[in-house]
Amino acid sequence: MVLDIESNAVKNSHYSGGKSADDPFCNPLGEPEYPQLSKEGDIMIGGIFSFHSSWKDRKLSYTRTPPPIQCTNVNLRAFQFAQTMIFAIEEINNSTDLLPGISLGYKMYDSCGSSATAGKAGLALTNGYQDSASATPCSNTASVQAILGETSSSSSIAISTVIGPFNIPLISHFATCACLSDKTKYPSFLRTIPSDYYQSRALAQLVKHFGWTWVGAIRSDDDYGYNGMAAFIKAAQEHGVCIEYSEPIFRTYSREKFFRVIQIIKQSSSRVIVAFVSHLDMDVLLHELAHHNITGYQWIGSEGWISDSYIAKVDVHHILSGSIGFSIPRAKVTGLKDVLFDVLALNSSGSVIFTKFWETLFSCKLPSWNSSKNAKECTGTEDLSGVENTYTDLSLMQIFNNVYKGVYAVAHALQEILTCSNGAHLSNRKICFNNELLTPLKFLQHLKKVHFRTKDGEDVYFDENGDPPAKYELVNWQQNSKGQIEFVTVGLYDESSPMEEHLTLSNVSILWAQNAKQVPVSVCSESCPPGTRKAVQRGRPVCCYDCVPCAEGEISNTTDSILCVQCHSDYWSNKKRVECILKETEYLSYHEIMGILLASISLLGTCTTSIVVTIFFMYRHTPIVKANNSELSFLLLFSLKLCFLCSLTFIGRPSEWSCMLRHTAFGITFVLCISCVLGKTIVVLMAFRATLPGSNVMKWFGPLQQRLSVLAFTLIQVLICVLWLAISPPFPNKNMKHYKERIILECDVGSAVWFWAVLGYIGFLSVLCFVLAFLARKLPDNFNEAKYITFSMLIFCAVWITFIPAYVSSPGKFTVAVEIFAILASSFGLLFCIFIPKCYIIILKPEKNSKKNLMAKIPSKPQ
Repeated sequence: MVLDIESNAVKNSHYSGGKSADDPFCNPLGEPEYPQLSKEGDIMIGGIFSFHSSWKDRKLSYTRTPPPIQCTNVNLRAFQFAQTMIFAIEEINNSTDLLPGISLGYKMYDSCGSSATAGKAGLALTNGYQDSASATPCSNTASVQAILGETSSSSSIAISTVIGPFNIPLISHFATCACLSDKTKYPSFLRTIPSDYYQSRALAQLVKHFGWTWVGAIRSDDDYGYNGMAAFIKAAQEHGVCIEYSEPIFRTYSREKFFRVIQIIKQSSSRVIVAFVSHLDMDVLLHELAHHNITGYQWIGSEGWISDSYIAKVDVHHILSGSIGFSIPRAKVTGLKDVLFDVLALNSSGSVIFTKFWETLFSCKLPSWNSSKNAKECTGTEDLSGVENTYTDLSLMQIFNNVYKGVYAVAHALQEILTCSNGAHLSNRKICFNNELLTPLKFLQHLKKVHFRTKDGEDVYFDENGDPPAKYELVNWQQNSKGQIEFVTVGLYDESSPMEEHLTLSNVSILWAQNAKQVPVSVCSESCPPGTRKAVQRGRPVCCYDCVPCAEGEISNTTDSILCVQCHSDYWSNKKRVECILKETEYLSYHEIMGILLASISLLGTCTTSIVVTIFFMYRHTPIVKANNSELSFLLLFSLKLCFLCSLTFIGRPSEWSCMLRHTAFGITFVLCISCVLGKTIVVLMAFRATLPGSNVMKWFGPLQQRLSVLAFTLIQVLICVLWLAISPPFPNKNMKHYKERIILECDVGSAVWFWAVLGYIGFLSVLCFVLAFLARKLPDNFNEAKYITFSMLIFCAVWITFIPAYVSSPGKFTVAVEIFAILASSFGLLFCIFIPKCYIIILKPEKNSKKNLMAKIPSKPQ
């Protein structure tokens, strides 16, 4: 109904409470809207319920006034809500404590489940109906003080949009859309049922709790479904849950649209479906699911249908077997059941809506001129004994309680406004009824602040958004021994509790889809075990991934790890990549075969050298020992013994002292050794030079000069080593570059320049010695030591030339082994080539150990 304002000037508010000469006058346009149920009272309360759940499609020509909507399908649930509202109003009217002396009346309209009709009913309750014969000032007070309803969120949005500017409160018992908490858009909306914002978060937490990361979603194609599902998807994504599909349904959809949704469900891989739908939409979907035999899915329900006993009693309820979801906590309204079941009084009302209700309730037809002859005739005296239908089902008592609380909230707000403030004690205060006190804005402000306890002990109040506290019961569909579905409470959700205690499960076992006792699995990809990480598949949601093993040196010790953690530099991952273990340290040890073998060879060389020393000492007075400069021979044997022993410093765990000792001892002892060899070579050359006529060379290279030359050559190496140790000495180092899985304990040379300077100096002396020995190899003598020195230096040089590439390319402890081998090989080369031939003559050929034999000339080879 639209009102025509016959004045251009509006100087006063619609609800100023007074009348002015300048008030515009309103005349109704169109057909008047009359309530389906009404009762007069001092203060009127409106009600909008879906007495019909659907309507017939109209063909609009746009050339004439559209015909009124023809409502179909009587909704018995709405009559339960209406009866609860009437019960609460009558209880207040009969109370001596609440609004004494003031009667409450009501006007109830049918929305037919249509948002447009609901908005129209809201306007009718706001304006009332004035007789078109006489103009009425538009500043008259509203027809009702508050409106209770509607069941659906879309209809509540339509009503709130219409009546919000007039500050007339709308109190809904079942509209849960989170969007209605926006007070900038819906300033006068309140509700006695929690917002879907909390339910959506609870559903997301429930899904995450049971490990379902890959779910499908079905929503009602209205504000309830869209807003609720949007909030659920947002909360689910925060918990790491992915939505495979999100499809809308509506009870007036064609079968082709429902078939499309069925095909999507069948082709999906998720086994859990979150259904954020109303009970009316779920009823239609359930029959379509049964028609296509869609079973085995775990359904997660919103409060719109999860505790609806009508859905649970449908013949095809097995499709939803094991469903789980959140419902409004169970409640009790004392005395309501008797009123609901006393339907005989309703038949006397004469209302057309009650006629339809009666016929639907008892499946009969009241006598009338157009009654069908085949229909069962109603007597008008039927009772509910033996009748089982939606009206006799009281499983939604918690929703009835929401209606009941809404009426009482209005009454308590009225009580607060109309109580006389005369200074008397509260118990003695009386009600001072004055219409001018009941301005909509003032009433709305008081209504938002009410806080009372119902007769059954429940606290009722609203938060700043007009919402009650968010509490839910987690219910599970379980089949009893009679094959009937029971709603078993298996947990609670309380938003006011600490975060970790929001969702609590009871000890009651849950039955899942197809009566399974094991929690169903619904994941896009199986969980990645420890030792792997998740790698998202390109173009797919984050819940679809491949399990990639962690790289070497990385671990993951949790299931479904996103990243692999790099181990500390001293640690390495085990084979399963689940823990970091201390890296193995590698160095040439005395406890391994290679170390034992090299140490044994070193000791063998030392012992051999000691034996040679003993032999030479015992035969020191023999010609062969004297003839080859016994002093240098003993010094050479001493240096060789040191060479053998210094190789032992290369074996074992490197330390700061061992690193400095091994390289410097090696460099100095070898130079001492080569210096002795060089001295012996020069002695040979000088000795034969001295036999030439007029030569006086030997006086320039006597024993003193020999000692000084050895000392000079050695001091140069000592100086190099001292500078090396002073500038950049060798130090123990953990080499982690060559092997990733183990640490090489080695001696870093510090300065490579000084290291190669030590080796270079040894090489220089070796080459010099080799050249001089080579020149003296053919000097005539029965026993020419120069040729043995030549062989020894040839071996020495060959070993160390080979050592360089082997040293550079050998990994880890093999580098040390190569160095030890070079030391031992070159030491044995010198020992065997220079001293073994002499020992052979001393021990096995003593007859050749004579001065005569040594001085004999070696005959020339024939040309």
